[in-house]
Amino acid sequence: MNWKSPLFKIPFRYGVLGGIIGSLAIAVLYFLGRHPFLLPVIFDFRIILFAVFIFLSLKELRDFHQEGVLFFWQGMTGSYVFIITAALVGSGFTWVFARWNAGFLPQYIEKLQAQMVVYREQIITSVGEAAYTQQLAKLPLTSPLDLAADYFLKSMIIGLFLTIIMSVLLRKQPKTE
Repeated sequence: MNWKSPLFKIPFRYGVLGGIIGSLAIAVLYFLGRHPFLLPVIFDFRIILFAVFIFLSLKELRDFHQEGVLFFWQGMTGSYVFIITAALVGSGFTWVFARWNAGFLPQYIEKLQAQMVVYREQIITSVGEAAYTQQLAKLPLTSPLDLAADYFLKSMIIGLFLTIIMSVLLRKQPKTE
């Protein structure tokens, strides 16, 4: 495989753009008073952002560089190039933003602690008393690197499902006669 191939270049380009837009979304949500790391997963902006950009990158790859043919493995490869690139850009921004903005990390810790106290019983029912106590004790030790790693990991999880869906939807194999 060649790194100069459209299979890598196109999703990489879209990944950088998606990472920049994701980074802007983090900053905008924070400055609007909604901490981006405390939103429920179903409202995560990356779901729509990644779906749109994976679709666009695979469609461009298939229609303009591969004569209308896209195998499933190519869709998966291109999608993961996009996801990893966007996740790295967003994680890097998260780390820099959390180090630069003195209120970002403390606000996250404070609000998450408050949520954990309010929903104590539900959390203990889900994970157990020991895990709850351990997480509550470790929360003040959260670092900017922890938030960056969280962003990267959640991006990869979101991307896994979107990658499979988009690769199946956009695949086209050559007609055999």
